[in-house]
Amino acid sequence: MTATEQAAATAGGEADLLDLLAAATGDPGRVGRRLTDRLAYAHDASHFMLTPRAVVSASSADEVGRLFAAAGSAGVPLGFRSGGTSLSGQGGTDGVLVDTRRHFRDIEVLDDGARVRVGPGATIRQVNARLARLGRKLGPDPASEVACTVGGVVANNSSGMACGTWANSYATLESIVLVLPSGTVVDTGEPDADGRLRAAEPELHAGLRRLRDRVRGDAVLRKRVEQQFSMKNTMGYGLNSLLDHTEPADILAHLAVGSEGTLAFIASVVLRTVPLHGHARTGLLVFDDLAGATGALPALVATGPATIELLDATSIRVGQRDAQATAVLRELAVDRHAALLVEYQAGTADEVDELAAGAGAALAALATTAPVVLSADPATRAGHWHVRKGLYAMIAGARPAGTTALLEDIVVPVPELLPTCEALTGLFDRHGYRDSVIFGHAKDGDIHFMLTERLGDGRPLDRFAAFTDDMVDLVLGRGGSLKAEHGTGRMMAPFVRRQYGDELYEVMREIKRLCDPRGLLNPGVLIADDPAGHLRNLKASPPVEEEVDRCVECGFCEPVCPSRDLTTTPRQRIVLRREIERAREAADTAALTQLRAEYEYDAVETCAVDGMCQTACPVTINTGDLMKRLRAEEAGRATSAIWAGAARHWDGATRAAATALTTAAKLPERLVLGANELARKAGSTDAVPLWSPELPRGGRRRTESVTGNADAVLFASCTGTMFGGAEPGVADALRTLCERAGIRLTTPDGPASLCCGTPWKSKGLDRGYDEMSKRVLPALWAATGNGRIPVIGDASSCTEGLRHLIALGPERFREIRVVDAVEFVRDEVLGRLTISAPVAAVALHPTCSATRMGLSGALREVTAAVAGTVTVPDEWGCCGFAGDRGLLHPELTASATARQARELTGAGPFDAHVSCNRTCELGMTRATGHRYEHVLELVERATRPAEGKL
Repeated sequence: MTATEQAAATAGGEADLLDLLAAATGDPGRVGRRLTDRLAYAHDASHFMLTPRAVVSASSADEVGRLFAAAGSAGVPLGFRSGGTSLSGQGGTDGVLVDTRRHFRDIEVLDDGARVRVGPGATIRQVNARLARLGRKLGPDPASEVACTVGGVVANNSSGMACGTWANSYATLESIVLVLPSGTVVDTGEPDADGRLRAAEPELHAGLRRLRDRVRGDAVLRKRVEQQFSMKNTMGYGLNSLLDHTEPADILAHLAVGSEGTLAFIASVVLRTVPLHGHARTGLLVFDDLAGATGALPALVATGPATIELLDATSIRVGQRDAQATAVLRELAVDRHAALLVEYQAGTADEVDELAAGAGAALAALATTAPVVLSADPATRAGHWHVRKGLYAMIAGARPAGTTALLEDIVVPVPELLPTCEALTGLFDRHGYRDSVIFGHAKDGDIHFMLTERLGDGRPLDRFAAFTDDMVDLVLGRGGSLKAEHGTGRMMAPFVRRQYGDELYEVMREIKRLCDPRGLLNPGVLIADDPAGHLRNLKASPPVEEEVDRCVECGFCEPVCPSRDLTTTPRQRIVLRREIERAREAADTAALTQLRAEYEYDAVETCAVDGMCQTACPVTINTGDLMKRLRAEEAGRATSAIWAGAARHWDGATRAAATALTTAAKLPERLVLGANELARKAGSTDAVPLWSPELPRGGRRRTESVTGNADAVLFASCTGTMFGGAEPGVADALRTLCERAGIRLTTPDGPASLCCGTPWKSKGLDRGYDEMSKRVLPALWAATGNGRIPVIGDASSCTEGLRHLIALGPERFREIRVVDAVEFVRDEVLGRLTISAPVAAVALHPTCSATRMGLSGALREVTAAVAGTVTVPDEWGCCGFAGDRGLLHPELTASATARQARELTGAGPFDAHVSCNRTCELGMTRATGHRYEHVLELVERATRPAEGKL
């Protein structure tokens, strides 16, 4: 049945469901009902796909309770989605999908960082950023910390490389706020939490006591539970809570950990934190074979390392392709080798040195292929970890188009690790899975393996099913668990009974019945009676485009995307391209037409093309590049010709824009806005900018300034001409600073007609881009004396744009060096100046281009040189102004800056607000109501000679 046929078949019931959901939220705008909304959320990092009937963005615990009631009335199941990084299928549903990320991001640090209260939508990285300044961190340390949320980590009992079982979510949970399917809100942090639970949910309270006594009173069951949870184990419900805790409220709290959204909604948690060890020594120990590596584990564990990570021979071969791999690793002739990545951590350098010295004798006695070196060098350590963390990306990114990367996760007692790995390798060979890798947390007996498979769309699954059955036999035969830290999900739900036995499985079923008697929450996840459930609802990945085909749908890109709370994220832009292709292949004309129409605004027009997604993507996809190509296809010949003409007459074009802004500022606001809105209706909201009152008047035309024996070439941004500001402006401020420092600047010939090319590149307009390239590169080549002196860009996006222009241009111009003005001032200017008028407090907005170029450190240093305190908001992100996006779609900037602006409101007052890019300054001025300027304008005022002070 096509998507259109499915929609028609359920149309009557859908209207009733949507009305119930809208009433529950009080805001129909937070109920996603379009095909685009539903398909965008149908995908997560797993290899499963279920299309929800509606997507709802919940905003409070009480609202979630009302959504439970609405879904129950409609007889529709309900599930939760947060970061969507889960790998086992627990984040999808064909019922109502509740997005808990958008409105549950609150973070409250308690007791000087010893504890933290967190909403389920905050990411691990966001929480750790708050805690780091207090020398603390969360216990769980998953590799997906950039995107995975606290709600997901707790709901899956995710752990990571160092936390083991001693610092995971279960071990560090202090209290939790749950919303039960009945609508009851339980806060186990309240003084009489157990009494309140007994009064509100007497059957649940009594049932948990009964199950507690049943397991405790049966020696066989008790022993079985103790054995299962003596290792990392996220298979099924955490029955260890029945042994570890006495009061039902505490049992319920810890049953919720790892329950994968099947028992209740986690509205908030209080977690105990652990020390942040800021010093480490890291070494890569290479052995002749897997037996040598696993045989070394007892001696290594005894030395007290924080982590021991295993890499098999295939992993090492893959790691050798990593550009950051050490020379020792790259030069290794890999045969049957295996490696252990070992790291010692401590709070001080002396302490970690003492740990390393204490381990010296044990390390020297190991049969490694080369002497062990424990390095404190950040670059060497980063190289080691880049190889380990990059394995998933390198294998997944290189998989054949149309295949899915499956990352699985098992645990066995450490003595069983070698035979398990050897047998697993044999299974790969037997079932024809080539280039599969084994790596993982060797200290815990927890290993991950990855293989690639073609799934979905009716493809035969015999090989995948047979491999899974053999793998289950292997792991359980070795006394292990089928899931160590990735959660049971849909993938392993059919095997829970087999791992625990009939009686403990029935205990789990009773827990589910007590909490969720209607079976409303996440059916098919964790508890499932369908023995083939792991082979249903599998996700197909049809080949589409290069960026799309490489995407593994992990969602790492989403937290840094400026449009994530407005329309779509990079992951969703990509999966919707896949859905468009699926509709085309299925000849589903109605779905295809709808998806293409909605995609234009949701994906193409509201993408900031800022490239921040690439900085977080494990396979380095820049979704903005795809959006640029789609914009170019949409633009057509006429638009391309107009912009090519603008490139040839750029001086006039920028002055016309400046004149328009100056004129608008002089006219009555209502008159300007009225005419502007009419023009946008007659033309296009994606082509005609929207004026707003806070925009400045036009700036001054860039003028030529030729200096003999110059030290550098100033390339002033054309945004300074179009958007004026308070004098002197960044170009003049930089000239003044250099003059004070005795540095001579020159300009290229005809600077007013030159541009870095970004306006054309961001729209995918190759004709105009090439036209500007042919004008700019020869001018810079001449001005720099054939590359002898550097070019200084006075706006970070223009610095980046020039670098791209040079990289894409003729090879003879590659000698031209471009540095950003902020970096140039830090390195060449500040040391020659006197800070005469520093300010007390500054709010700093780093830009995406500065971040991508690695200039954030320089930006902070320059700001700190003239300010007592420098505040970068914890909620900092791309402002979404993105050249002209903020003028064409101001709602993008409003959404992207909302949380950052709220944080700044409570953090001030500030003496200045600075950034390093003119359009970003406009965006942040609009967002906060405070005038943002280039940081060099502040530096210029702070270094004025005493007699020149204002």
